Amino acid sequence: MGNRLEGRVAIVTGSGRGIGAACAKLLAEEGAAVVVNDIGGAVDGTGTATTPADETVNDIIAAGGRAVANYDSVAEFDSAGKIVQAAIDNFGRLDILAHPAGILRDRMIFNMTEYEWDGVLQVHLYGAFNVVKHAVPHMIKQNYGRIVLFSSGSGLGSSGQSNYAMAKEGMVGMARALAPELAPYGITINAVYPGAATRMTATVPQSSRDLRAQAAGLPPPPVDPEGVGDAENNAPKVVYLSSEAGGAVTGQVIGTSGWVVSLYSPRHVTRSIHKDGRWTLDELEELIPISIGRNLSNPMPPAPSRQ
Repeated sequence: MGNRLEGRVAIVTGSGRGIGAACAKLLAEEGAAVVVNDIGGAVDGTGTATTPADETVNDIIAAGGRAVANYDSVAEFDSAGKIVQAAIDNFGRLDILAHPAGILRDRMIFNMTEYEWDGVLQVHLYGAFNVVKHAVPHMIKQNYGRIVLFSSGSGLGSSGQSNYAMAKEGMVGMARALAPELAPYGITINAVYPGAATRMTATVPQSSRDLRAQAAGLPPPPVDPEGVGDAENNAPKVVYLSSEAGGAVTGQVIGTSGWVVSLYSPRHVTRSIHKDGRWTLDELEELIPISIGRNLSNPMPPAPSRQ
């Protein structure tokens, strides 16, 4: 075990399995006491079970670390408050908050129900607000905190995942908005784009993966026999952002998948056209195709209408 996080207390939502569990275990290995939060639900968020959180806690304790299980949902405001209170009640403080908890309810927008839309936003985006809102007052009091929100590259555009993409990219906006708010109190907040072969990704058909890769201009994902897709690959980068050493990084989006660490650029103007006065439609029709619209990389090439 290391001691980079000795005396620190962390909450990791959705840490009964996968990437969340890997992060919780490495935080504990580095000396943090960890609240392992997981409702134990299915990939779509239905059902509950105590076993996933308990198993992660047992693994941490068996390795000599400190941890307690919590089964409250991030999706409801008061319930999320109980997660934060578990850290205070058991360990007396809260220094680190990581929010990987999430569900999938993939559907094309013309088939998606309000239930499927709301559920995904409730866990990912509302969940981020709920836990951050409850955690920040404790961090402000001690003038220290590290927050890591688990966004996704799907937020850049992922066919069949409009609910998931919106929720995940919303976390990027949240991290960038809160970074200057929280910096005076010694609190950093970042978003990460994680990736791994987990039970969530296993539910996505190969045809959908190929389509999403095509939309992003990438080749289909290769079969990986070498461990690049292991959930554990994300943990060191997340723990770094949660440490003293990571305190210089805030308001950023960091890719943590595989054996790469990536910094994503914020949105910025790449092209513009200007005139002294109001544009007419005739002018826009003439100029946009040869200026702003020239060589655009659209998410998908034009397809014939299905009508």
